[in-house]
Amino acid sequence: MKIGLYFGSFNPVHHGHLMIASHVVNRTEIQQIWFVVSPQNPFKTAGSLLNEYDRLHLVNLAIENDEKRLRASDVEFKLPRPSYTIDTLIYLEEKYPQHEFSIIMGSDGFINIPRWKNADILIKKYAFYVYIRPGYEITDTHGANLTILKAPLLNISATDIRENIKDQKTIRYLVPENVRKEIEDHNYYK
Repeated sequence: MKIGLYFGSFNPVHHGHLMIASHVVNRTEIQQIWFVVSPQNPFKTAGSLLNEYDRLHLVNLAIENDEKRLRASDVEFKLPRPSYTIDTLIYLEEKYPQHEFSIIMGSDGFINIPRWKNADILIKKYAFYVYIRPGYEITDTHGANLTILKAPLLNISATDIRENIKDQKTIRYLVPENVRKEIEDHNYYK
């Protein structure tokens, strides 16, 4: 099966993430998308992150009615921290040799790919599905097997969602309703 790995903190997951995933699974040969919840991104501070199991639970809630095409993954919870994409891919290939893995990411992240651990191996070995974010046009493919997506984008950020929560403003319509309810019921991000 062709699996697209959508890495992220998902702090919290929101409609922007879900629209990207839906676009990729509907418009490419990717058959299933795994939301790989990163316990600690090497480029972000861990202090602002909700517990990884809570973030994983929110992703599961967000995709609960689409489990054939979308799946939440805790694979990086079992690996050394911080999480590096190359280590996760090596682990997944050993555990699931029947699958073909690709990476889904925004153009802002792809521009920084030379800074990633073992970027040269990632670029040589894996396909990338990159959605264009405003202000981050791809001018250098770095020699990667690259599919550029014109996915519909919502100008939603997890940072803005967390700020709304702290300021006691609504996050309705920014996240799925069941995710909003879970965040509110458990006082996440307050």
